Amino acid sequence: MASKNTICLWYDGTAQDAARFYAETFPNSAVGAIHRAPGDYPSGKQGDVLTVEFTVIGIPCLGLNGGPTFKHNEAFSFQVATDDQAETDRLWNAIVGNGGQESACGWCKDKWGLSWQITPRALTAAITDPDRAAAKRAFEAMMQMKKIDIAAIEAARRG
Repeated sequence: MASKNTICLWYDGTAQDAARFYAETFPNSAVGAIHRAPGDYPSGKQGDVLTVEFTVIGIPCLGLNGGPTFKHNEAFSFQVATDDQAETDRLWNAIVGNGGQESACGWCKDKWGLSWQITPRALTAAITDPDRAAAKRAFEAMMQMKKIDIAAIEAARRG
């Protein structure tokens, strides 16, 4: 990997499957080199897939098949800025529909437990509106949502 900084994500033997899903789902994403363990290790044997290099929307990542010790949680998430409702729906439905689960305010988890914020640019603009009353209305509308509904956010922003 050429990058100076890479996000290392821990998986329980499923790094290659996760990397493949991300590459198929997100633009500017790909699976790179797959490295096999040169020897036995606590959660695997020599020759097992140990690490998978991949890119998610231009961000270099390394999937480490480290075993069951550590689980993903909401303290880390990928925040994906979407341009319209169609892109928002496509990404949300891909993640949730592939064994993932919905959460609140544009958050969801993939089947490996990794958190994603599918965040329309319109939402970010609405909740940072210099008109604080408009921002508050948009924020309160967002707080009632799972997947973000851009039309509803914009209607709340307008009042």
